[in-house]
Amino acid sequence: MDDDAMRRFPVPDRDDLPADLRERIDDETDRAGFTPNVFAAFAYKPSHFRPFFEYHDALVEDTDLERHEVEMIIVAVSGVNHCYYCNVAHGALVRIYAKDPLLADQLVANYRTADIPEKHKTMLDVAVKLTESPVNVGEDDLQRLRDAGFSEEAVWDIGAVTAFFNLSNRMAMFADMRPNEEFHTLGREPRDD
Repeated sequence: MDDDAMRRFPVPDRDDLPADLRERIDDETDRAGFTPNVFAAFAYKPSHFRPFFEYHDALVEDTDLERHEVEMIIVAVSGVNHCYYCNVAHGALVRIYAKDPLLADQLVANYRTADIPEKHKTMLDVAVKLTESPVNVGEDDLQRLRDAGFSEEAVWDIGAVTAFFNLSNRMAMFADMRPNEEFHTLGREPRDD
C-alpha cells in the first residue's frame, strides 16, 4: 500500500490490518493490478472500511443502472465537488466502462456540454441538483427521471449513488487522498502525435 495514499492521516501497514481487510485489499489489488489508494486510506479505520466498501459494492453490483451510468454520476458529482481523487479514479472507470477516452474529461469540465444522450443529461441534472441543493430536489425531479426512461429502481439508484459519492468526495478531500498514477492513463487510447 502506498504511504502517499493520503496526506492528512497515516496509512496503516498492510501487515497490521485485520485479515478480512487484507483479503479485500489483496483481491482488489489482483483485479486492478495495483492497490487503489482509497483502500489504503480507508484502512486507517477498519470499522469504517467494512461498511464503506460493502455499500459501494452493493451500489455497483445491485443496480438497475449500467456500470458506465454509475460511473458517469460519480464523475459529474465529483467534478462539481472538485474531488481530485474521484475525478481521476472514476474518470478512468468511465473511460473503461463507456469505452470512450474523452467522456470523463467532458463530464468533469461540464457535463452539460458532454457528448451524451438527453437521458443521461437528465440523470446528471438530478444528481448535480442533489449535490448542490438537496433541499430543492422534489417529486418533479424524480418524474423527470421516469420520463427520461429510468425505472423506479434506477431512480432510487441514481439518488443512492449520488448520496454515497458526496460522502466519499468529502472524505477523500478531508483526508487529502491522492489518486494512483495508474488511474491517469487507464482507458485512454494512445495518441499518434
